[in-house]
Amino acid sequence: MNSVTIEKLIKDLKLEIIYKPEKTDIKIIKSDLNRPGLQLSGYFDHFAHERLQIVGNVEWHFIKTLDEETKKKRLSKLFSYPIPALIVTRDLEIYPEMIESAKKYQRTIVRTKLPTTKFIMKLFNYLDDVLAPSITMHGVLVDVYGIGILITGKSGVGKSETALELIKRGHRLVADDAVEIKREEENVVKGRAPELIRHFLEIRGIGILDIKRLYGVGSIRNSKTIQFVVELEYWDDKKEYDRVGLDEEYTEILDTKLPKITVPVKPGRNLAMILEVAAKNHRQKSMGYNAAAELENKLTSQVNYEE
Repeated sequence: MNSVTIEKLIKDLKLEIIYKPEKTDIKIIKSDLNRPGLQLSGYFDHFAHERLQIVGNVEWHFIKTLDEETKKKRLSKLFSYPIPALIVTRDLEIYPEMIESAKKYQRTIVRTKLPTTKFIMKLFNYLDDVLAPSITMHGVLVDVYGIGILITGKSGVGKSETALELIKRGHRLVADDAVEIKREEENVVKGRAPELIRHFLEIRGIGILDIKRLYGVGSIRNSKTIQFVVELEYWDDKKEYDRVGLDEEYTEILDTKLPKITVPVKPGRNLAMILEVAAKNHRQKSMGYNAAAELENKLTSQVNYEE
């Protein structure tokens, strides 16, 4: 299960540290948040203490209305639960009772200048990204006519060479060799290159190429939703390959079902052109038109007419 530490969250979101224990092993594993209005009013049943606690303008002003004894009691009870951290928005003043309770129970308090709603949206997007299920796959990811194609196959089959030819034709490289894939939402997987090898492409016999420098910024992109998979394999004379396209093949990545085609490789085949056509054909299918099904319907109609 993916997780993010409090330290990384503070660094990535540029939060101001008000108080943080020297040692903390707390990790955030869910993107859920909680605004502790009910808890500050004294209701602690069903308190979602495992979530990040957000104190905005409403909660802050409610605390201000409490008398000193009640304020201290409520905040002390709030911090007695193992909350990952308390985040105060809008650069609001930190009550001394907050710091006192945080030190007593060794809890983290941080602050942001952002308005509450804007910060919550930013935090949700951040947590959804870092906590999304992910894997790294061997392959090449390219953007062809706006369609994200993951090219897979054995080493040396021609994945990178095909990607290079596509780049020369005006398409874009996302990742070569290693593709980091995340499921950011239901039935949507997005791929990107590891930061170390981003924008680089390996061609056997030449070496490493910096695609961004060779072809310009228009030839690369940092991430792309994967819409279908193309597996390249060496041509096998004993194997029967699909010549019509009626049989739909699929593969699963992170529990997401993706269309897949297998393209046999042998000298003389223009793989870049084949992938361009595959991308256009995939778009037609997604818009409701299937050329193979249309041909089958015409043949069926012709046979019925002759009979």
